[in-house]
Amino acid sequence: MALSARLVMRQGQSLVMTPQLLQAIKLLQFSNVELSAFIDEELERNPLLDRADDRPDAQIDMPGPVSESMAAEFDAGASSDFAEGMMEASSGDFDEGFEGGDTEGDWARDDFVVDRASLENSLGTEVENAFEIDRTEPAPAASADSFVADGLSATSWNGSPGGSEEGEGNNLESYVASHLGLRDHLSEQLAIACADPGDLMIGHAIIDCVNDAGYFLDPLEELAQRLGAPMARAERVLKLVQTFDPSGVGARNLAECLSIQLRERDRFDPAMRRLVENLPLLAKRDFAELRKLCEVDDEDIKEMFAEIKRLNPKPGNAFGHEPMQTVVADVTVRAAPDGSWRVELNSESLPRLLVNQSYATVVHRGAGAAADKSFLSNCLQTANWLTKSLEQRAKTILKVSAEIVRHQDAFFARGVEYLRPLNLRTIADAIGMHESTVSRVTSNKYLSSPRGIFELKYFFTASIPAKSGAEAHSAEAVRFRIKQMIESEPPSGVLSDDAIVEKLKHANVVIARRTVAKYRESLRIASSVERRREKAALVSA
Repeated sequence: MALSARLVMRQGQSLVMTPQLLQAIKLLQFSNVELSAFIDEELERNPLLDRADDRPDAQIDMPGPVSESMAAEFDAGASSDFAEGMMEASSGDFDEGFEGGDTEGDWARDDFVVDRASLENSLGTEVENAFEIDRTEPAPAASADSFVADGLSATSWNGSPGGSEEGEGNNLESYVASHLGLRDHLSEQLAIACADPGDLMIGHAIIDCVNDAGYFLDPLEELAQRLGAPMARAERVLKLVQTFDPSGVGARNLAECLSIQLRERDRFDPAMRRLVENLPLLAKRDFAELRKLCEVDDEDIKEMFAEIKRLNPKPGNAFGHEPMQTVVADVTVRAAPDGSWRVELNSESLPRLLVNQSYATVVHRGAGAAADKSFLSNCLQTANWLTKSLEQRAKTILKVSAEIVRHQDAFFARGVEYLRPLNLRTIADAIGMHESTVSRVTSNKYLSSPRGIFELKYFFTASIPAKSGAEAHSAEAVRFRIKQMIESEPPSGVLSDDAIVEKLKHANVVIARRTVAKYRESLRIASSVERRREKAALVSA
């Protein structure tokens, strides 16, 4: 057979991960905080994007179609890409970044109602300017075709944000007090308590080695050798640092930290010293052995134990960490008058962006170079894509959350005991999406309900089989039952893991003893031996 070269045309299909698809996937996985940071970066990078002013009188609306007359206003030399970007805001459905079919499906299901009032309000109300700005030349007014994308909605805009003539507003919230760190706090005290330059140098070296929890864990001998200071002098400066606020800072271990705090409270007597030296026995609740070592009675050991619990084992935590961020729910679940559940997006957590198309038109008219026109075209296309991505992201979150509420309606009505086992595939098959999409949607997203705020992943629990082929139990519901059993056990009848297994079998739950032990440890509940010792000590006291 002769070999020869020839041209063959073939047609095939392949999945290509475009940059826009990758960015859409990242947007879907972002939490509120991460999405806000991403929006801030885009606002700095894209001059055609602007943040909408959250006004209570602003009417929220879906973005209307961009008029063709706007595209016709460009000069004859305008880039065709730019004109296409203007029209892209209203052309086609943006489903490139997410898997799944129609997002406009049947939103009213059996046992809940999805409120779409925030999605379909009427267009027509414009947002007033918040400030009067005195300009020598009138600024170009944005038309009503400019829109604000807040995930699922938009608002018209007719002005620019307020501020001074230099563009800086007098915002008192921008002046925030600086956060005082632990090392700065200790350095200020060292400057007052110590005047010797050598001791100051040793003190600053010790403070630099204190970790965020307030402990000095580096070997003091190595530090003294590195500084060329006598060991006795380094020890003396360390003792001085240990007298600083917060109490217990600079300790080399937990026992020393507690001892420092007890000395300041004038409670470090010989009995308490022996108790601190035997912290492992205290962790095991071996009060009988502690009574012998400390040579005290039951009432004294109880008071000493209560005194230890009032101490702070990590004194530096008040300085070494950033303030806790408040969880903002992405979805709100409320009970409807007819007994169903109403699922709504939290409008406060949705980003609100404005695409100023009139400003884009004016700037493009003055752009002479081809590079400038290309830059503006890319900015407009990016802005249109971002607003559509945020809209699709919000729709996907709402769709997944609504399906979760439909499966877990008993939990919202009756509590944790009625939480059903659920996995990603069940939700994905119900809404016509891939499991990976559902996983991204439920990551770092929170749901607010009458029973509290829960992460969406909380409702996905493993399945524990039931006896005689009955409906399976949720792992979270079984964990809750174990906690209730242990909390209600009497001091004379402490339940072992085997006893808990037998009780659960009577409740039609088939579970192994090692699984009970794993659930108990995840709840931070001590073993039956430790609980028996603790309760016996409390009863005898």
